[in-house]
Amino acid sequence: MADFGEMLRAAGDFGLFQKILLIAIWFPFLLLSFIYASVLFADSDPERHCNTDWILGAGPNLTEEEQLNLTVPREPDGSLSRCLMYAPVNWTLDSIRQYGLNHTTACRDGWVYDQTLYQATIVTDFDLVCDKANELAVAQTVLGAGMLIGSILFGPFGESFGRRRTTQIPVLFLFIFTLTGGLSPNFYLYLASQFGAGMGYGGFGMNAIVLMTEWIGITKRSLGACGGQFSWAAGLACMSGINYLTRDWRLAQLVMAAPMGLVAVYIWFIPESACWLLDRGRTEEAKELILKAAAINRRTVPESLFEKSVTTL
Repeated sequence: MADFGEMLRAAGDFGLFQKILLIAIWFPFLLLSFIYASVLFADSDPERHCNTDWILGAGPNLTEEEQLNLTVPREPDGSLSRCLMYAPVNWTLDSIRQYGLNHTTACRDGWVYDQTLYQATIVTDFDLVCDKANELAVAQTVLGAGMLIGSILFGPFGESFGRRRTTQIPVLFLFIFTLTGGLSPNFYLYLASQFGAGMGYGGFGMNAIVLMTEWIGITKRSLGACGGQFSWAAGLACMSGINYLTRDWRLAQLVMAAPMGLVAVYIWFIPESACWLLDRGRTEEAKELILKAAAINRRTVPESLFEKSVTTL
């Protein structure tokens, strides 16, 4: 009785066909780490203080240091308050200097953010500070929730609709929602895009590994799974370089979306798992793919293997 493992060995269980497939799937794993690590960059909370330009009406020639000393209270450690300012008054500059300001209030006219490290993050674009600071944790939680839901949904779908389809659709999710995230005009659309990207992350990671390993022989099967993780780790290193060069979370999102768009095109040409096809009784389709793999690997599969009853691994 011929099984799929015997057919795979005859067609070449780690030839050129498998290596091309691995590269095609390892590359998206590199991009997955961009999605995962981008939260640390996009959510970064830079140094800031309240916008107190109101005082420039009384003293337009004030230096920045003088302006802050007159309008922003100090913390016990001597640093400027990040969430409080002195309430604006209709006084002359001499009166403000002589009597000082004592009544504090929450920032009324927004914040001034330090751009030494980053030109823009979601914190600076959406003012997720002070009483809104807890919303940062929501963004991270939403991404994690999307990854969980994506794994739960696309896992069973992989058994019903095939490894190929449930690898392709998550890539579309990743491309569309990474792009949407970078173009989000408000925090709520950004959260929705994070959830969608998380679903793509969870769905692709699970089914891509299954698709890879089902096309590889037992002796090399661990390479397919571990190689994806090595690619993921390499992506983390690349992400630090992207953040250093861009310094803007929106631009970084678009940079991440560009190669994912390339993946979203070529992913439609990856083969289905012949093992899954045989398990579903679609033997002619499986035979066609096995012969194609054998041709690329420059191997020959005896016709007698296809004439026998077939069982999968």
